[in-house]
Amino acid sequence: MLDLLDALGWTIAETPEANIHMTSPEGGVYVGWLPEDPSAWAREIVWRVQVLPADGEVWVQEFGVHTPSEAVAGFLAALVTHSSR
Repeated sequence: MLDLLDALGWTIAETPEANIHMTSPEGGVYVGWLPEDPSAWAREIVWRVQVLPADGEVWVQEFGVHTPSEAVAGFLAALVTHSSR
């Protein structure tokens, strides 16, 4: 998943706590892998996707600790395919 986003030119930042923050080149999409974020764990999530469309309302999708990583990867692949059109 990181390889896909990196290949598409996304900014990827890792924290010392092992969280990873990824932002699309135009800044309209944020993806967070948050395994060590206390507020994420309090909500039982480890993935957060936030989309800031230029002509619409912000929307967020979060995935819990039991969501298969393949499902998250499929969601992100569909999102970046759609947003790159």
